[in-house]
Amino acid sequence: MRNVERLSSLKTELLDIFMSMQVAEHEQRSRTAAQRNLRARRGIELHKEFKQLSQHLAALPSDEWVEDEMH
Repeated sequence: MRNVERLSSLKTELLDIFMSMQVAEHEQRSRTAAQRNLRARRGIELHKEFKQLSQHLAALPSDEWVEDEMH
């Protein structure tokens, strides 16, 4: 009977270890995905900001560019 109890205890412990590893892997994947999404979102924001800046600069008359460069 003792061997059955020890075997059952060992199985339970191994299952707990396995589940802990699964949880840790899931948390790591979630953190990695969140970081990747944040970088992508920031990249999109930067692209829009540069595009908007380019449009604003293109709308300026050429003589304003020359004056700004001299100062």
